[in-house]
Amino acid sequence: MRTRGGPTSLEVLHVPDCPNLPPLLDHLSQVTDLPVVTRVVSTDADAVRFGMTGSPTLLVHGVDPFPAGECGLSCRLYRDESGAPVAVPSIEQLRAAISPPGSAD
Repeated sequence: MRTRGGPTSLEVLHVPDCPNLPPLLDHLSQVTDLPVVTRVVSTDADAVRFGMTGSPTLLVHGVDPFPAGECGLSCRLYRDESGAPVAVPSIEQLRAAISPPGSAD
C-alpha cells in the first residue's frame, strides 16, 4: 500500500506489558502486510513527545487516525462503529484508517 508520500508508515506506541498491544497487532496483521514499528513509552514526557494518547496508540504517517484526549500513559479505549468502548479498533476501522482516500481495498 502506497500513498503520495511513499509507503504507509505504521507505528504503535504502548506502555510496557500493555495487554491491548497483541490484539491491536493481530488486527493490523489482518488488514495489511505493511511493517509495524512498536515503541515502548514509559514517561509522560515521552507520551507527549511521541503523541501517545493512551496505550496502545496507532500512528499512521505519524498521525493518530483516532484522535482522543490528552497525551499520557493511561490505558486507551477506542469506540466501535456503534460508539461502544472497546480495547482496540475493529478490523474495518483500521482498514479505513490505513487505506488512502479513494482506494478500493
